[in-house]
Amino acid sequence: MKGFTLIEVLVALLVFGLIGTAAAQVGSQYITSYERVRDKTLALWIADNRMNEFRLADTFPDISESTEDLDFGQYRWQVHTSVKGTAEPTIRRIDITISKYPDERSDPINAHALSGFIGEPQ
Repeated sequence: MKGFTLIEVLVALLVFGLIGTAAAQVGSQYITSYERVRDKTLALWIADNRMNEFRLADTFPDISESTEDLDFGQYRWQVHTSVKGTAEPTIRRIDITISKYPDERSDPINAHALSGFIGEPQ
């Protein structure tokens, strides 16, 4: 008689099952990593754009705090901007926090934060 014994078939199934499980975990980690990098990159672009708006403005920003929603890419983001005074009255500190809405009903999840300083235009 030729063929495989039941033990050999079970061992082969076990090996293929372990390989399949490992491949699924690696694939899942890759997708999660890709999504995290994508979200960080988009959030960084949003924060840089917001900071550059302050840098290119003709007026010195007042001390304030604001939150706005923004559609960027195919996602919805929350942009929280805080303009604070410093010990030097001609310099402002700007903190920008970017959060992504995972879906329409959820609270946003922080994706990136950027801080910088703006001097009074001369």
